[in-house]
Amino acid sequence: MEGGKQISMEVVNPHAAGVDVGSRSHWVAVGQREQDVREFGVFNQDLFEMADWLKEQQVKTIAMESTGIYWQNLYAVLISKGFHVILCNGKFTKNIKGKKTDIKDCQWIQKLHSLGLLSSSFLPDGKTEQLRTYCRQRANLLHLAAATSKKMQKNLSLLNLRLDVVVNDICGLTGLNIIRAICNGETSPEKLASLRHGNCRKSEAEIARALQTNGRKDYLFALGQELDTYGHLQRKISECDKMIEDMLNEIIDNDENKKQHIIEPKTYKRINKNTPKDIDLNLKSYQMFEGTDLLAIEGVSYSTVLAIMSEVGIEGIRKFPTAKHFTSWLRLAPNNKISGGKVLSSKVPKGSNRLKIALRNAANAIGNLKESTPLRDFFHRINFRKGRVSAISATARKLAVIIWNMVVKGVQYINPGGYLFLDQKRKLGMVKRIQKQIAKFELTADDLQLIKA
Repeated sequence: MEGGKQISMEVVNPHAAGVDVGSRSHWVAVGQREQDVREFGVFNQDLFEMADWLKEQQVKTIAMESTGIYWQNLYAVLISKGFHVILCNGKFTKNIKGKKTDIKDCQWIQKLHSLGLLSSSFLPDGKTEQLRTYCRQRANLLHLAAATSKKMQKNLSLLNLRLDVVVNDICGLTGLNIIRAICNGETSPEKLASLRHGNCRKSEAEIARALQTNGRKDYLFALGQELDTYGHLQRKISECDKMIEDMLNEIIDNDENKKQHIIEPKTYKRINKNTPKDIDLNLKSYQMFEGTDLLAIEGVSYSTVLAIMSEVGIEGIRKFPTAKHFTSWLRLAPNNKISGGKVLSSKVPKGSNRLKIALRNAANAIGNLKESTPLRDFFHRINFRKGRVSAISATARKLAVIIWNMVVKGVQYINPGGYLFLDQKRKLGMVKRIQKQIAKFELTADDLQLIKA
């Protein structure tokens, strides 16, 4: 219309293609006409044929959905052929209302990408991705081992062997020694109790009272099977630890900037049974993040830094321009929905990933700290107003901001109170109690001097 406003959408990527990824075939569109769409198989030869056809069509950039795991091989082939590939979240490529087909989907993705309306999802670098595979496999094995230990405890209870009452962990040193002896045919409670480790709190007499079995052979057979499975899983976990150590050494040894950093061991950081035993994660994380000591943050454990190294890595964190982008990607930032100037909702978006879970576990550990620290005090303020669930999310978000600032900006984390060992905590507590007594009875310096005399 003459004199009216015209709105046109500029083509940002003129040589763009869209791929609808499937489990048995991939549909590719290089335009909006019928002849601009082709179907390719999922075998390696088909993927290279797709890349050759895209080069013939003078395509330079490609957009695809992150559908399951089916995109990974295609993504690797297209990247190796020199294409610029955008991996998109499926919720950003939903088609308009109407009939849905694979042809329409790939054309819709191609149109959105041509107009520059699609943003790329986060992907770690190659080395970090390999480390992530090893760490995720290890985490899966740990879950299986935990399920196996529960089955062992169930079979022990059915045998009337209440080992879980007298030891904290049936898969600890005392528990496993006793279970092995039971599976080998030992029935004497006294002999079983003599296998007690020196650090066990219960006496041999107390343990012997809990180990009087009813002798059911079927439950004993099941217990032996679960013990073998548990041992097999522990061996597999050790193999994963070796691969993780080799991968960390490969990343660090090939970078002189990482290799030069040295840090003193942290004797106060607890190492639980699920922490890799033969890897100095304190040193490796310090080198991996080029002199940034993430373990200086209270509540951050070795498993937390391992999750950070394997899920994003130092280069991955640097991809986020601000800490807000990082927390938003983690789905730890509130998603404000405003209409008419009124906040309709400010809930944290749904969804989770392994790094978010690791940060929430660290936040929960901060909430359980006895001594006062800035993060612990923040946790309890939120806990008092909104409850523990909100406090964990808020503290996890604050941890993510601190980690981003430490890695990207080089800001060192300083706990004003520092870390105190047990004897130092007792001394500090005694001093505070004495100060309260002095204030209560209004004692002066002369009174204290008189007491001293």
